[in-house]
Amino acid sequence: MSFARRLLPVLCLAFLFSGLNSHGKTALPSTPVQTAPSSTTAPAQPATAQAYSLPPAKLVKAIALGRIRHSLGLASSLWELLLLWLLLVTRWAAGLAAWAERQSRCRWLQGLLFFAAVLIVTALAELPLEAIGHAVSRHYGVSVQGWCSWFDDLAKGLGVSVLFGAPILLFFNWIASVSPRRYWIFSWLVALTLMILSVLGEPLLEPIFNHFEPLAKNHSALVDRLESLVARTGTRIPPDRMFLMKASKKSNGLNAYVAGLGSTKRIVVWDTTVGRIPDDEILFIFGHESGHYVLHHISKMIAGAAIALFFVFRASASLAGWLARRFGSRWQLDGLEDGQTPLASRQGFLVLLFVLSAASFILQPVGNTFSRHFEHEADVYGQEAIHGLVADPQKTVVSAFNHLGEAWLEDPNPNPIIEFWVYSHPSIQHRASFAAHYDPWANGGHGSFFDK
Repeated sequence: MSFARRLLPVLCLAFLFSGLNSHGKTALPSTPVQTAPSSTTAPAQPATAQAYSLPPAKLVKAIALGRIRHSLGLASSLWELLLLWLLLVTRWAAGLAAWAERQSRCRWLQGLLFFAAVLIVTALAELPLEAIGHAVSRHYGVSVQGWCSWFDDLAKGLGVSVLFGAPILLFFNWIASVSPRRYWIFSWLVALTLMILSVLGEPLLEPIFNHFEPLAKNHSALVDRLESLVARTGTRIPPDRMFLMKASKKSNGLNAYVAGLGSTKRIVVWDTTVGRIPDDEILFIFGHESGHYVLHHISKMIAGAAIALFFVFRASASLAGWLARRFGSRWQLDGLEDGQTPLASRQGFLVLLFVLSAASFILQPVGNTFSRHFEHEADVYGQEAIHGLVADPQKTVVSAFNHLGEAWLEDPNPNPIIEFWVYSHPSIQHRASFAAHYDPWANGGHGSFFDK
């Protein structure tokens, strides 16, 4: 199912910089520390030589789970590539195109049916790996979501993917047919537009998968404290755009985030986080997320993606064109006999998707390197933002990372190569270690982003 959800982002390669808006387990720091009195309490972490550590039993689980996660992630990426390749070499893509043509005489309807079928076929092919991942998560206690609910979310995700993905892929395919030589330039411009729309529209789609309610409904004291940080950071998020997400039916993880832009921007706190960690740490989480907005990380992400996509689209178009000409007859790609570019055909367009998917895998470390830099900046911003609002920012942040890592069973010492290749955020150990030693206010100093 991951391919069905990521096919469109792969097409525009926005995933290269997608770490900033990831709402998964490592996207946002959230964990507790004993600081100023707050509405909730949590046990203090034991003093150790490492800023982030786990009890022995959980450490064994975290190491094992980390290996499984990375193995499944690699297998999923390679399987996605293999799926597209198999659709081409087995001529299934040509068969799907012929099937779509038999269903209707309307060319745009044929295209919608073809790309919808591709999304569905690939989603079903990836279902075993998805199921293994969910079973592992349940086994280690990270997920508590039942299988019926899990399948329901998969069905909804596939529905959204088909509803939006099929028309957009058809549109890209149409661009390739009307402008065989310069289609990659127009596709590049459209991809950038879609990246912006995805940030704006994300909050509108989230209620399909999770239930939300106003945070002030049962946590007015937390809202008051968040408002004080909103004023300090200038993020302009009123209380009516602060929400509680009912995550406890699906996960034991901790999380909170800011999503959207402009009128869609809002604060979301998981119900597994409120009451489980001190409000001081939720302030840090919000401060971290606010940093992405205040420091213009989203605009920088889009600008960086625009530059990267320009060259990636150009190179991918050239390579895809060569593959289509070299293997077009064998793969039964249309357009070879009448002199048209085979990439303009529906099955030929999958060649371009295959090349872009391969580029996404190869360039993943590049995007993650930029993402880790932005995340570190947001950590610094968040720790400075809560200065004066909590008793001890250092302890607050360190404890937050410890409880975040423990909730998601993050390995305290991940393999450096794995961290470099797949981590969109610095490891919990690196983040906690930096926080423990970051005190710009000592000896009358000032922070990088706040004077006081």
